Amino acid sequence: MAEQSASGYIQHHLSNLTFGKHADGSWGFAHTAEQAKEMGFWAFHVDTIGWSVVLGLVFILLFRAAAKKATSATPGGLQNFVEVLISFVDTSVKDSFHGKSPVIAPLALTIFVWVFLMNLMDLVPVDFIPVLAAKVAGDEHLFFRVVSTTDPNATLGMALSVFGLIIFYSIKVKGFGGFLAELTLHPFGSKNKLLQALLIPVNFLLEFVTLIAKPVSLALRLFGNMYAGELIFILIAVMFGSGIFLLSALGIVLNWAWAVFHILIITLQAFIFMMLTIVYLSMAHEDNH
Repeated sequence: MAEQSASGYIQHHLSNLTFGKHADGSWGFAHTAEQAKEMGFWAFHVDTIGWSVVLGLVFILLFRAAAKKATSATPGGLQNFVEVLISFVDTSVKDSFHGKSPVIAPLALTIFVWVFLMNLMDLVPVDFIPVLAAKVAGDEHLFFRVVSTTDPNATLGMALSVFGLIIFYSIKVKGFGGFLAELTLHPFGSKNKLLQALLIPVNFLLEFVTLIAKPVSLALRLFGNMYAGELIFILIAVMFGSGIFLLSALGIVLNWAWAVFHILIITLQAFIFMMLTIVYLSMAHEDNH
């Protein structure tokens, strides 16, 4: 495969199916990366939204089926799997969350399974679903990405949702005044009120950066790891298309090895996103005043 065509192949696989407003004022899908860029902030990544919704429904329907067939007698394989997963998440919440809330455990379970399912799509051969989608649409140049967590819009959206819960519970538990005090009276304090007033801007700067870093770290950690994993799979696919037997054979070995290792990565990233969410919400429920 020539360098230029390899570059185009990589760029094509890293471009989302984007719907938005064209330069002439009409609305439609972008057919090039330049058109997608011109659509600006209000462009929609249809593939990211679609796969997120589909995999969310898979999670809901799978657990609903397990709940409907649940029995106290000898459980089936699906019930065993769901019970083990729920027990694992429940233990994680009990170990890390020190408040009382009926929301945290279901939220943690949803985050772990949903993020895992989105990450799992990275193990599907990189050309399989995009080529199928292109044939169905009748457009061989169709952009179509299947791993939602390789789109920073998706990971940032989830992180901002968690951030909204952090703010909500911080104010609910500590009160609005307590929340402001947490941002302005820590980490530096003084019994001298004049000195304390002078320290407020410093405290606010430090605490505000710490607060904003939570959603940013959640979003970028997941996005960075999954994007790198997807890129490696695409580079291995380029080796398959090189037409050189040795490179193609090496690509088979590398693809298998990276897929096995990537199973650990996709599970670990879902677990980390869940655990950080639990820890951040536990901190929001702490009232030290």
